[in-house]
Amino acid sequence: MRKIKLGLATLIAAMCLAAGDAKLAIPPAEAGAKAALESSSRHGEWVDVPVAGVDGAGKVPIRAWVVYPEVKGKAPVVIVIHEIFGESDWIRAVTDQLAAEGFVAIAPDLLSGYGPGAGGTDAISGAAKDGGRDAVVKAIRQLSPADVNARLDAVRAYTIKLPTATEKVGTVGFCWGGGMSFGYAIHQPALNAAVVYYGSNPSDAAALGKIQAAVQGHFGGNDARVTSTVAPCEELMKKAGKPYEAHVYDGAGHGFLRQQTGQDGANAKAAESAWTATVAFFREHLK
Repeated sequence: MRKIKLGLATLIAAMCLAAGDAKLAIPPAEAGAKAALESSSRHGEWVDVPVAGVDGAGKVPIRAWVVYPEVKGKAPVVIVIHEIFGESDWIRAVTDQLAAEGFVAIAPDLLSGYGPGAGGTDAISGAAKDGGRDAVVKAIRQLSPADVNARLDAVRAYTIKLPTATEKVGTVGFCWGGGMSFGYAIHQPALNAAVVYYGSNPSDAAALGKIQAAVQGHFGGNDARVTSTVAPCEELMKKAGKPYEAHVYDGAGHGFLRQQTGQDGANAKAAESAWTATVAFFREHLK
């Protein structure tokens, strides 16, 4: 059984999307990310976001992938926070899919400045002797929450100044990035919405009481390490009077949006349901 708590407006929007929006599609699984980027009609580009560093990266700009929606007017912003594996083609493909749904989407490489030659994820991975992904994971574990929040603040400030963007901003994060998305909602009172994909939930009642954004979470039922943190957080958010929609998908594992072929079809079902709810949630809270 799948546990779902949806706001009425989000539920209605999700039902409409599922029933009648032929353009709605979920991001590709990891294996199809590069092909999806190459076939996209939307304009995506690398940009350098200035930031005043708070630790070892100094004032090296943040390298970020931004994709623009094909719309007439201004659009709300969604910041995509990468997994513990750093910036990747898959994260860029997720960013592109958000742009397809009408958002200015931007995915910062939060390791910018920490690699050889002041590089980021690619530089760290490329310089590793024994497994590039492991080196990236090690580097990300050394990032401080203060630095992550400072960088997300810089990305938010940069993006809302774009002539194509409104000042409505949401975040969506995956795994490690999911926890950072929840954490950023605690840090940034001007944030409008935060979506958490299989990231651990905070347990500090005082910190959760600071949240001003609506929060939505998506979790695999077979991911007890993470899912065990959901119910306690739900209770704390309820006591604090903060909006939190928690979705737990029966049979799905960790990382189901990226690994859609896993868990005997449960990951694919979870990915479809979660993405429809995510788009509806952002359309509700970023309008």
